[in-house]
Amino acid sequence: MSGEKRILDLLLSGVSEGVFPGGVLLVSCGRTVAFFEAVGNSGLVPAPRPMTRQTRFDLASLTKPLATALATLCLVSHGMVGLDDTLAKLLSSAIVPEDKREISLRQLLSHCSGLPAWKPYYLSVSTLPQIARKAKIRRQILEEPLVHPPATNTLYSDLGFIVVEWLLEEISGQDLYHFTRENLFGCLLCATPEFIPLGEKRESDHDQFADTEYCPWRGRILSGEVQDENAYALGGVAGHAGLFGTAQEIQCVLDCILDTIAGRNTSVPWSREHLTEFLRPTRLHPSSTWALGFDTPASLDSSAGRHFSARTIGHLGFTGTSFWLDLEREISVILLTNRVHPSRDNEKIKEFRPLLHDAVMEQFA
Repeated sequence: MSGEKRILDLLLSGVSEGVFPGGVLLVSCGRTVAFFEAVGNSGLVPAPRPMTRQTRFDLASLTKPLATALATLCLVSHGMVGLDDTLAKLLSSAIVPEDKREISLRQLLSHCSGLPAWKPYYLSVSTLPQIARKAKIRRQILEEPLVHPPATNTLYSDLGFIVVEWLLEEISGQDLYHFTRENLFGCLLCATPEFIPLGEKRESDHDQFADTEYCPWRGRILSGEVQDENAYALGGVAGHAGLFGTAQEIQCVLDCILDTIAGRNTSVPWSREHLTEFLRPTRLHPSSTWALGFDTPASLDSSAGRHFSARTIGHLGFTGTSFWLDLEREISVILLTNRVHPSRDNEKIKEFRPLLHDAVMEQFA
């Protein structure tokens, strides 16, 4: 059996064994597409809709590296903020509690701030007008007790990235939606992922999207509408979730990263020096695998499998999305699925991801 047939068979088994209704896998080697296939269905209710290579996915937490971290990188590259600037410096010191005053932007980006992982803020703000929700959630985060003192442990935190979004807004004078459109993705000269603020999706666009879960809180199957409840409460645009995109649009961003590192691209809105810093593991705590907004493969039981080099960055998304980019070999693997459709209780993808990544790297590395 050829390696490519093995990979395709694995994808098809993911559908037949209920790992996900459908998926798209794009593998690029040296910026050349080596494998690009869509399998299964983008939706099941009320009737199956075939997945295509152009299907748009709710990228979930891929928002953190691809939008929020890269937006921060732009500001750092232009000298508008420093990674070790603290909340006390970047926000009005009068509103920052004593235990959070010394939390730095670097700690927030590397999940070492001590903030809790998640809280159901959407429940407490659902009766407020949309315009008041963001300020309320931000106040609630500042009031949360820290799980541990800053930089003493690692805890993956959506809350930390909601705060990063807040900082970006204060520094740039633009919300994340407009900043990324105008100063990040708008500068990359290719099709890129994008946010979809609530109300901007047209009903005629429905078939472009992979459906996600049936949301009991909203009482409907979600399609082209952010799955994350807190991001929904924030208007569909948030520092931790809300980005939508195709595999090719993610590939555009990853290619720009590779070109910058190799010195092939000088038109990007960030500096090579600062990009290198963002992609390097911070080691703020011995247990951490985090770079700045990007993850790196764990030494054992990584979702990336066994074959990526030590110079690899990536991230997972709750909806069933992921990317891994081997900076040394210039190999990217983008796997987009709708594994939460119709229920988030399906967690079979945890075992599937490393098997697929091993098969891909054994074929192309």
